[in-house]
Amino acid sequence: MSVRLVILGLLRERPLHGYELKQIIEEHMGDWTAIAFGSIYYALDKLAEEGCVERIATEQEGHRPSRHIYQITERGEEEFLHLLRELWRTPERQYYDFDVALFFITALPHEEVLATLRGRVAGLEAALAHLEAHQNEQTEAPEVPPIAHAIFNHSRVHLRAELMWTQDLLHHVAEGRYP
Repeated sequence: MSVRLVILGLLRERPLHGYELKQIIEEHMGDWTAIAFGSIYYALDKLAEEGCVERIATEQEGHRPSRHIYQITERGEEEFLHLLRELWRTPERQYYDFDVALFFITALPHEEVLATLRGRVAGLEAALAHLEAHQNEQTEAPEVPPIAHAIFNHSRVHLRAELMWTQDLLHHVAEGRYP
């Protein structure tokens, strides 16, 4: 759903081609959404099939592949607002693959679990540091809307919580409270 919402939302601003969508997503949304490059084109095709976007032009520079420029339609505007309202209304329940791995903790040697948890803590600390540095860089750019602060803060709060939880888990495993 978020791929469709992002594409429609960006096309509300102005007509774009797939590569421009990819650039905007990577440059301004990459820290808080995971949209793969291929999924952009797949979603554009589906949205075009459904009448939510339409091709308005095709460009070609030199020997590069041609690029189709899309704009949102009236149907696309309705779909955008529908998707947006759904996300606002629906509480999101997260399921973590790591919890499945944790359920089977006894299958691994104790020292391996400790080493893996230490590595996970280090990875979370690095991710948090990157996010905090990137937030400052991003939110100072004039084209980034003020709401980006809240979006970055949301991601940062979740990362900090995951880091604290993982540190606590490591402590309990090290003390032998968990296998």
